[in-house]
Parts: sequence; structure tokens; C-alpha cells
Amino acid sequence: MKDLEKGITENGTGYEDVVWNILGQVYYPKAVCEAAFAFETNSEPGQFVPVHIHPDQDEFILVQEGELDLKLDGVWTKAKAGDLVRMPRGIPHGYFNKSDKPCRALFWVSPMGQLKDLFEALHDQTDVARIVELSAQHAVDFLPEEANE
Repeated sequence: MKDLEKGITENGTGYEDVVWNILGQVYYPKAVCEAAFAFETNSEPGQFVPVHIHPDQDEFILVQEGELDLKLDGVWTKAKAGDLVRMPRGIPHGYFNKSDKPCRALFWVSPMGQLKDLFEALHDQTDVARIVELSAQHAVDFLPEEANE
């Protein structure tokens, strides 16, 4: 089991200098341990992650800059800079930058589960069918496309 390592992950960097390209978005891991996994996302206007479920993880989003439209358990809502979004395990959720400005947010899940391994597998991946397949293999289940409407 990996314990949390003390220290600082500086702004604009990833833990151990890692950076991922996930669906065209820049992700920086910020803290990595078995109990929790934190990562920063940088979403340009129009970018999104479709509605999906983490059956074994609670997830949180702290919007740092900009705003996100979220579909949480079938209901549309909006989170702005400074807002904290809580997404209990098993609740369908997706996030969408529908604004005309970039959005920067800190996400974290508890426990880490297979999410870090999934991001490593998804880095620079562009084939949507493969992304869905890899996600399912790492305990992230995407819902049908109509769930995003």
C-alpha cells in the first residue's frame, strides 16, 4: 500500500513531473496514495468528460478558475470558481466546459482505486471505443451518449 508522501506539488506541475493528455485536456496528478488521488484538470471551452460512474470511489471537484456545467445523477447544475462539487460513489456524473473561457479544477477521489492506472492508459488515447473499453477495465463505467443530453 502506498502512503501519502509529504511535500508540495507546485502550481503548473504534476507530482513527479507527470502530465497527461486526457481527451485533449491537460491533467496534472497532484497527490497519489492508496487512500486518495488528487489531480488538476485544465479544460478549454467545449471540452468535457461524458457521464460516467465510479462504483467504488467518492469524487470531489474544487473549481479554481472558470466554471463547469455538471450533470449529476441526471440533473444539470453549474459550479463556479470556489465551489466544491461532491459526487458520491455510484452516482452518474459528467462535466462540461460550456463557457467561452478555460476552466481549471482540482479533482480528487477516495480511495485511489485504479484511476491513476487508467489515466496512464488513456494518455494521448484518441480512439473513443478504446477509451470506453479501458475505462471499464479500470472501474469507470461510461453511460450511453444520451445520458449527456
